[in-house]
Amino acid sequence: AAIVLCLDVGFTMSNSASGEESSLEQAKKVMTKFVQRQVFAESKDEVAVVLFGTDGTRNDLASGDQYQNITVHRSLMLPDFDLLEDIQEVIKPDSEQADFLDAIIVCMDLLQKETIGKRYEKRHIELFTDLSSPVSEDQLEIIIANLKKTGISLQFFLPFPVDVDDGGGDTNASVHSQMHRHSFPRKGLTEQQKEGIDVVRKLMHTLDEEAGLEEIYTFRESLERLSMFKKIERRPMAWPCQLTIGSNLSIRIVAYRSVTEEKVKKIWTVVDAKTLRKDDVQKETVYCLNDDDETEVQRDDTIQGFRYGSDIVPFSKEDEEQMKYKTEAKCFSVLGFSRSSQIQRHYYMGNQVLKVFAAKDDENAAVAFSALVHALDELKVVAIVRYVYDRRCNPQIGVAFPYIKDAYECLIYVQLPYMEDLRQYIFSSLKNNKKCIPTADQLSAVDSLIDSMNLIYEDDDGETFEDLFKPSKISNPHFQRLYQCLQHKAFHPNEPLPPVEQHILEMLEVPRVVKERCQAPLEKVKALFPLKEVGKKKEEKTAQDIFKDNEDGPNPKKPKIDDEEGSFSIIKLAEGNVTSVGSVNPAEDFRILVRQKNADFKDVSQQLINRIDQFLENKDSQYYMKGIGCISVFREEAIKLSKVQCFNDFLQALKSKVVDKALADFWEIMIQDRISLITKDEAEGSLVTSEEAEKFLASKEKKNETLPPTDEGGDVDDLVSTI
Repeated sequence: AAIVLCLDVGFTMSNSASGEESSLEQAKKVMTKFVQRQVFAESKDEVAVVLFGTDGTRNDLASGDQYQNITVHRSLMLPDFDLLEDIQEVIKPDSEQADFLDAIIVCMDLLQKETIGKRYEKRHIELFTDLSSPVSEDQLEIIIANLKKTGISLQFFLPFPVDVDDGGGDTNASVHSQMHRHSFPRKGLTEQQKEGIDVVRKLMHTLDEEAGLEEIYTFRESLERLSMFKKIERRPMAWPCQLTIGSNLSIRIVAYRSVTEEKVKKIWTVVDAKTLRKDDVQKETVYCLNDDDETEVQRDDTIQGFRYGSDIVPFSKEDEEQMKYKTEAKCFSVLGFSRSSQIQRHYYMGNQVLKVFAAKDDENAAVAFSALVHALDELKVVAIVRYVYDRRCNPQIGVAFPYIKDAYECLIYVQLPYMEDLRQYIFSSLKNNKKCIPTADQLSAVDSLIDSMNLIYEDDDGETFEDLFKPSKISNPHFQRLYQCLQHKAFHPNEPLPPVEQHILEMLEVPRVVKERCQAPLEKVKALFPLKEVGKKKEEKTAQDIFKDNEDGPNPKKPKIDDEEGSFSIIKLAEGNVTSVGSVNPAEDFRILVRQKNADFKDVSQQLINRIDQFLENKDSQYYMKGIGCISVFREEAIKLSKVQCFNDFLQALKSKVVDKALADFWEIMIQDRISLITKDEAEGSLVTSEEAEKFLASKEKKNETLPPTDEGGDVDDLVSTI
């Protein structure tokens, strides 16, 4: 769009009542907010600025005494921080006046001349004035005719509503102004302003009889509307492809991103603090060996590695390229169909939602695609789809839902998880815990609270509905705050950041209506679910705390620790509060217990085995590693205390559980860490040879090697956005 901001800088615009801002300052605030939105939204709209009421004259129509005191301050160009600085610092009130209708003609002339040969969806004039300048209606009809002919739209921004006078004028204007009435002082209007209002009403009503008068705004109303920074406009990028079902059916389609997370496009960069130039700072990365001399290593002598268990596997860029999934081209292929009830809501994943349509101007594709969408809808089934963005991307598995509206019909594509993406958690049921069973009064209170916090307002007759909280209309508070701070720093680099604006803080607050409505149910819930303050337990001082103070200094009474004990500390032995193998640090608990006098190794080891079984039940890598730690300690202590057979019997039993409980992933870690039976080379009490110990692991290892490799899935990058 091509937009002209036309500002009255005549001497009356600088007038203000005591303690109030002048009309010019209010108008400049509105213009600043508008330009800020355009700058941070990276809008392609071009903006020009025309001032009227200036001491000088600079415009193409000026001749003799015609179109005097009107200045084209800035021609059409993309808005930037220079324009913001002009509005705030350069534009000042002058001592002349000019006819706002003449200013409109100059703006129309500017738009006509500077848009020749260019294509704009819209041409628009925004005029800011207090209507105190003399106005001549001689050319009013010509202005209206030319505005209609050229398709140029017009908006007025005034310091007062158009119905502040004695009640005359159009009823619609009065209603519109009442809707947007604010608590600014209702100063008496001059005769000149009343005449100006009549001209504005006549002009806007003639341009559009139904909605023309709704294009007249107050400065206060405009500031509230522009308080939110405009979102970045994205052009829809089409993704053409073939929807295939089997080998014989192919439908031309085109897909568009419907939902995706918006990221801050501006990239943070390092600049010189004094010159603020990026070129003055050079970044250099140096690789060094982890030795005393920190020997420098050339980049060509390094290679990336992948941690596999406790080992590092070298993996070059060439290996990575060869490993990548290769496909011939983009793909949207139906693998089969499923009942829609089978696709659980928590299966939806990925970073985008696609809307898939039939290809434009292809009647055959439209008919086939429509038949597919309606069939899916009628049968209540969905399509399971293999989706590949292009030949450089990994394949996804997704679901395509039918979506039928009055204006269009399409498929909605959402990515589904692979096996590795699922997280399985098992929790005990609340129903089986008698302490957690609520009373009828408690259930009723929570029901009332939920009803009172309903975000859909319904009137008494049940016919009118209103959404009280619209996420699709709520701007991202992070973006709003970021833009506010960037704009402030651009003009005030040495000042601290301003406080968060109130409208940003209120964005994610509970709607006022809901907050008032839920007070009584909240009080009832508070009464029925009392909270009791639990006194702080007296901290127990352990032996470790006592010894710790003197760890660094000499302590002649401190018992010696054998070097072979490794990380095991004599302080741990002094901890008399360890009576069983706990779940927090079971390996250390086991070490302490088996070293105590009269300790029953078999009983303590059974406690440790029970803990290991609990960890394996969770089937999670974090618990697997905790179990591996326990098994390693069990093995070490069995060798030291000559309890070899106890450990070997446990490991034999564990191997059978691996098959029964599908713990192949856990056994892979055992293989990588080489945790096997204790051999007679390690301890005298063992009858197991080294070959048998190797075979104990090798048989399972061989079985795992036959498993087919799985392809790694992932989110598809929007390649267009990275260009």
